[in-house]
Amino acid sequence: MAITKEIQDFLLKNAVERFLRYVKIWTTSDESKETVPTTENQLDLGKLLVEELKEINLEDIIQDEYGFVYAFLPPSEGFEKTESIGLLAHLDTSPAVSGKNVKPVIHRNYDGKNIKFTKVQDLILTIEDSPSLEDYIGLDIITSEGDTLLGADDKAGIAEIMAACNAWDKYPELKHGPITICFTTDEETGIGIDKVDRKKLSKICYTVDGGVIGELEFECYDAWLAHIRFIGLSVHPGYAKNKMLNAIQIASMFFSEFPEAETPEHTEKREGYFHLSQLHGNAEEAKGRMIIRDFKKKNNETRMSFIKNLKILYETRFPGLKIEITFKHQYQNMLNFITKKPLIVELAKQAIEKTGLEVKVRPIRGGTDGSRLSAKGILTPNIFTGGLLGHSRKEHIPTIGLQKSAEALLYLAELWTNEK
Repeated sequence: MAITKEIQDFLLKNAVERFLRYVKIWTTSDESKETVPTTENQLDLGKLLVEELKEINLEDIIQDEYGFVYAFLPPSEGFEKTESIGLLAHLDTSPAVSGKNVKPVIHRNYDGKNIKFTKVQDLILTIEDSPSLEDYIGLDIITSEGDTLLGADDKAGIAEIMAACNAWDKYPELKHGPITICFTTDEETGIGIDKVDRKKLSKICYTVDGGVIGELEFECYDAWLAHIRFIGLSVHPGYAKNKMLNAIQIASMFFSEFPEAETPEHTEKREGYFHLSQLHGNAEEAKGRMIIRDFKKKNNETRMSFIKNLKILYETRFPGLKIEITFKHQYQNMLNFITKKPLIVELAKQAIEKTGLEVKVRPIRGGTDGSRLSAKGILTPNIFTGGLLGHSRKEHIPTIGLQKSAEALLYLAELWTNEK
């Protein structure tokens, strides 16, 4: 099956319209909360998707108590016994940058020059920031106005899945087997996927949550979270000599001991890092939140040993200071599981190639819901959305990325019809 120009044009128009609609809905998650969803506003986008899924004739559509939206696309006639696949994307956006009142801007016919943001005059997006922009000269680029993130991570994935579903409904010549759809909450906080109903998912799934056009990911970080609490002693500053243990100041000193070369802003490719994402407190007590990432678990164990040894050093240096550390294993490197069934990756590669793109196999310098699902036995590689510089006010996406990702999903479903 070759996807016609008519279908390509439909996917582009449909996916862009959906994306522009979805990013305006505020769905930022909250790392400080343990309930799922961590924010009620994630439910608003879910409710909209329930209604839109009904309009394009999917079945068994529900939004559950955790905000997850599930739906089922029945197979084309004659393909009832084909292997079922699942497509997933997440509803929430990163709490790293505001996602409230997003106003998307389409920069038509990008000319290769710096992109300026209407709300923040001194903020510019350059080719140095995002080298892939060089490939999109002459195409349309979507950004925010610069005072928020855009939300392509992962509302682009949602729009692409929805556009593909709409195409399957509109063009019956697009053959496919049974397909399950799942839109999850709290991917960014890492706690949502624990609430997934695995009975509603296929045994083979794909997240649509990747980056640059053509990208396919099936290796990710081994990920840990550290909560570090400093308990000091507050004393009136006028009488504090040899008495005060200033927790927030000591915490600042503590984190300054970490190797600068092992931070996100100084690492790339297969290098791991420490990332201090939160630090707050006062003289009496301070708390830090740090994520620890590497492709090899052994390297992360070395990093955690560094933190434990630093704790001993500081408690010795500041008698009376107490430092409490808790570590949580957030997810494992999905490569450990994906290699058990290489066909999952091979068909995804073929699907991307059929769109006319070069496949870019890269490790994820982060994680997806697929990381956790793969560990649970639901093997789940990650397919590109086209979004770039996520979690940033410079986040952007070329409109062609929305089309090509949806196109790859159509080819992927067709390729799986040959598997019984």
